[in-house]
Amino acid sequence: MLQRRPRRMMNQMNVVPYIDVMLVLLVIFMVTTPLFTPGVIEVPSVTRAAQVDTTPLEISIEADGRYFVGEGGKRQPEADLDTLIADVQARVRDNRPVVVTAHRDLKYSVVVAVADRLHEAGIQRVALTVRQQGS
Repeated sequence: MLQRRPRRMMNQMNVVPYIDVMLVLLVIFMVTTPLFTPGVIEVPSVTRAAQVDTTPLEISIEADGRYFVGEGGKRQPEADLDTLIADVQARVRDNRPVVVTAHRDLKYSVVVAVADRLHEAGIQRVALTVRQQGS
């Protein structure tokens, strides 16, 4: 009786079929690429008329704690914080920004209290600035 030797396992990968497929795909892409025409993308442009000029409403807080509301360089004094918030609510339309300008020697908690009250009143666009000592 003939005895067969067990076959050895082949430990190499045959990559020839993969190379053939890659070359066929390369030829297909090279032939079809010139047939495509690039599409035209129309990007919308922003004109000057579409931009809304919104100058921010400025709230000034002095070092002694007095409040002022200003627009376009004119400032009006306010009696207290409640009056200030009511006046700002009456002036702010169409999501207009509000800038809180405080003296640099003022406690930060006063500025944060004003910003919190503005947010509670429904004014979402609030920015903070600091006025230097010479101003």
